[in-house]
Amino acid sequence: MPVDVASPVLEIETPLGPARAHLFTPEEPVGRIVLGHGAGGGIGAADLVAVQKAAVAAGWQAVLVEQPWRVAGKKVAAPPPKLDIGWHAVFEGLPALDVPLVVGGRSAGARVACRTAAELGARAVCCLAFPLHPPGKPEKSRAFELAMPHQHGIEVLVVQGEKDPFGGWAEVEAENLPGVEVARVEGDHSLKKYGPVAAAVAARLTNWVSAPE
Repeated sequence: MPVDVASPVLEIETPLGPARAHLFTPEEPVGRIVLGHGAGGGIGAADLVAVQKAAVAAGWQAVLVEQPWRVAGKKVAAPPPKLDIGWHAVFEGLPALDVPLVVGGRSAGARVACRTAAELGARAVCCLAFPLHPPGKPEKSRAFELAMPHQHGIEVLVVQGEKDPFGGWAEVEAENLPGVEVARVEGDHSLKKYGPVAAAVAARLTNWVSAPE
């Protein structure tokens, strides 16, 4: 799904090389949502673009972030610690905006957002297709990452497909994690039916604006 090429693009230096932040800003934004891509694709993923458009329509600034490894043209994602370093550096390079912050992303980008939400001062985390475990290996659960934001009073929304090989919505719900809300949608890890994904996020945006700091 193509990204709006008319959006301003910031190239932000990080310790791992340049990252890119694509900014979509309505007049007088009421919030900022920053989203990262997964390990197997970029910011043109259908669900990311759909959420970006829904957020802007609701008066939010949406920022789609390209990690340094992606900007460099590499085909293999950096390991989690380096993803977190690049993510932090992007926030240091974004223009200041005194509005509520939500962080998130799809797949590996959702993991990064969960791990760093508290340090970045986010009010909520928006996870699209969170990879609860590697396909066929439920014993290698990443539920502990989903639980991290709630330890700091930050709520988490997980928009998950029922047939996701990385863990469908039933598996995420079975973890029974406090502070984690699961939005059930059809589909697999790709979340190609992006309409319900965007609707699920849009329904929470008002709550995220009014949530106590």
